[in-house]
Amino acid sequence: MTSFSLNPSITLLFISILSFLSLTTHATAPIHLNEVCANTTFSSNSIYQSNLNSLLSSLSSSATHNLEFYNTTSGQNTSNPVYGLFLCRGDVTPQLCQECVAAAVKEITKNCSREKVAVIWYDECMLRYSNRSFFSTVDEKPKFALLNKQNITEQERANKLLAKSMNETAAQASNAPIGSKKFGTKQVNISAFQTLYNLVQCTADLSRNDCSTCLQAAINLLSWCCSGKQGGRVIFPSCNVRYELYPFYRMENATFMPTSAHTSSHPGSAWIHWRDGRPLELLDPTLEGFYLIDEAIKCIHIGLLCVQKVPADRPTMASIVLALNSHSVSLPAPQQPAFFLRNTDQNLLQMSMESDQSTSMSMSWSVNEESVTEPHAQ
Repeated sequence: MTSFSLNPSITLLFISILSFLSLTTHATAPIHLNEVCANTTFSSNSIYQSNLNSLLSSLSSSATHNLEFYNTTSGQNTSNPVYGLFLCRGDVTPQLCQECVAAAVKEITKNCSREKVAVIWYDECMLRYSNRSFFSTVDEKPKFALLNKQNITEQERANKLLAKSMNETAAQASNAPIGSKKFGTKQVNISAFQTLYNLVQCTADLSRNDCSTCLQAAINLLSWCCSGKQGGRVIFPSCNVRYELYPFYRMENATFMPTSAHTSSHPGSAWIHWRDGRPLELLDPTLEGFYLIDEAIKCIHIGLLCVQKVPADRPTMASIVLALNSHSVSLPAPQQPAFFLRNTDQNLLQMSMESDQSTSMSMSWSVNEESVTEPHAQ
């Protein structure tokens, strides 16, 4: 096979085009994770059916009012009331929250068309309803877990940091008053080249103690599902926890340092950021909030695969299109790019020369997840 090299400016343009494709296709529908429909059924054209329809309409419409959490009851004065709520992930935009709730209503109506109790989870939101009142109570069932298939390095240190940081994040979220956002994120360094990102959230109707109880139960199950893995999450109806080695949530308070014109045209710099676990610093800070983090990371990942030294290691256009349009494709870790950063800064030069030995810094994202489920509807 004939070897060829790409001009650095063309490389940057290609990465920018991939990122633009991601932003313009925001595109992607909310990511469906799981759903559980209980076995108790109702008859068509019944009072319960009418109340459920009214409830789902109310939930969908309330999501358009920039609400991240909403609970309501339909048919309170009838013999068959329906109780329901939705919860959007604490960092998503109002538009994405609205889209997710609308998708959840559509999907749950189709897949749980005759069940009195149902819950559906997306990456960006959760929606549930029941014939019993579950407001302000902790429900840990049905529960399920998702784990990243990649193993983490320095497992003992990572496990200690995970337990400590998760507990701190849970305390932060639990302390929020009833009715306010019970959501927290935290990032800690595992090593010079790996950062651990945590997220926890409870439904806003839980008390401080109930939220803490729910989160602790979920955190305790991380060792059951995800010990030694690069990412994992445990999801209950009332709360959820997640960790990864990449920033999978919007970091509103993150500081984005602009890259100088001298270095931005070299892929060695769409490599050091990746290797150091800070790929989103490559993006224009003015775009913050207008892209999906997983999608942006995917585009950067693909861009780096396309500029690897060995042409045979670079993906084909067909595989690129497949990866951009699918959530089920696993991408290999990118290797050293064909071009390297040339800069008088000795620290940057040293980081460039060491890049061959940093393959453990592969960015694993949600498409690599497997499911561990304990379905048990209540």
